[in-house]
Amino acid sequence: CFATTSAARRNENQGKRGTGMGKGKKRLIMIRTLALFTALTLYPFPFALSPRVVSARIDPASISTATLEGRLAVFDDAWSRINDRYYDETFHGIDWEAQRINFRALAAKTETSIELYDVLRRMIASLNDPHTRVFAPEEKFDWWRPRFVTVGLSLAEIDGLPTVVKVDANSAPERAGIRPGDVIETVNGETALLRIQQRLTTTAEAPPSVRFRAFAKLLDGPAGTNVAVGWKTKAGKRKTALLVRYWQQRELGMRFRREGEIAVIEIDAFTKPIAAAFARAVKEKLSGARGVVLDLRGNGGGDAEAMSDMASSFISAGTNLGLFTDRSGTSFRISTHTKSLVTPYVIQKTELPLIVLTSERTASAAEILVEALRTSRRAKIMGTQTCGCVLAVRTRHLLPDGGLLDVSELDYETAAGERLEKHGINPDVTVSIERKDLYARRDRAIESAIDRLSRLQSGHH
Repeated sequence: CFATTSAARRNENQGKRGTGMGKGKKRLIMIRTLALFTALTLYPFPFALSPRVVSARIDPASISTATLEGRLAVFDDAWSRINDRYYDETFHGIDWEAQRINFRALAAKTETSIELYDVLRRMIASLNDPHTRVFAPEEKFDWWRPRFVTVGLSLAEIDGLPTVVKVDANSAPERAGIRPGDVIETVNGETALLRIQQRLTTTAEAPPSVRFRAFAKLLDGPAGTNVAVGWKTKAGKRKTALLVRYWQQRELGMRFRREGEIAVIEIDAFTKPIAAAFARAVKEKLSGARGVVLDLRGNGGGDAEAMSDMASSFISAGTNLGLFTDRSGTSFRISTHTKSLVTPYVIQKTELPLIVLTSERTASAAEILVEALRTSRRAKIMGTQTCGCVLAVRTRHLLPDGGLLDVSELDYETAAGERLEKHGINPDVTVSIERKDLYARRDRAIESAIDRLSRLQSGHH
């Protein structure tokens, strides 16, 4: 995340790490820059405090993607930024220079900004890294108020099939009769599964996060365009509808409720306001509770210090939350603490039994929190495997036409020296979404967590 200057001073000179200069040799861990940690939900949320944009190398006022020269200038700048900054200097074994040659030839054939950015995304997709991504000027992404294109429903893989898991209230899909649990069979006349398989180079070996995105993004396309969808209902009936893609703004927040003596806290992301709301909830709303369910199934990351504040409510101060390192070997750690870094509130500790819910959407800072709670034996993890999306973006790069480029510049390791990127975290207890539960509007993960905590408190196991 973008760490504050004070955070940089706190972390400076903490810990040592080998540099590959000989066994046993260590180097001082230093902080040279501010850093923004991001990872995926469908779009990553930042692990940031005050996002910083690096100026374009070329004056944006002098570049227009209406010309071929301008489009190639944007392409060259994006490729060079990744070449100079990417955390893995081997680019996962990809010949990045060959990618420049191949995709620049395609960029030279583009006629519009839309076509150019499609070429850039195809080139970046070869890295298989959801953190490194590009936004055209009109698509600029505000991490704290996510804006994305949708048709009004969400998809996931269930029983190997693209399945509706959420339908927005009063949306066109709801009016057309699409319900959670229904199976999407065709998209614009093409078999949906075939469309997904074309996005996966090796379906059987694709990492869970890649498969998740392939299913979740099945209906993606430019805002204002139509998509013909065919689906099968619970009763086995086949229906079709023409849906329109549109921009939707998402407000991030925290929701607290009580289920008897069990407190359920659902957190969308880690931000300063959410950290403050969480601190108040721990102080004012846990009285009489006998256990806590922390629902991070939709949490894609957020502010580093906000996350560590929340971790500090459950874990002892001074606990190492992990290490971030760039390709030159410069590193720094984050840890829990006794004094809040982002709110005026004193951190309130709770020793209540804790269960954390996870899913493929649990990413970045959320994964760091989950791993810390798991390894400290502070919580039982239930749900499904997390995203495995824990890289970091130092800055947002302004492209010559006003577009933005995020580049993964930092890798992450847990306190035990393990990488979560492309691995994720397996839950202690797997609770998968089942089609019958969607049709019944049943949340088995929440039910299972509440039942487990209730049984624990009553002395049953």
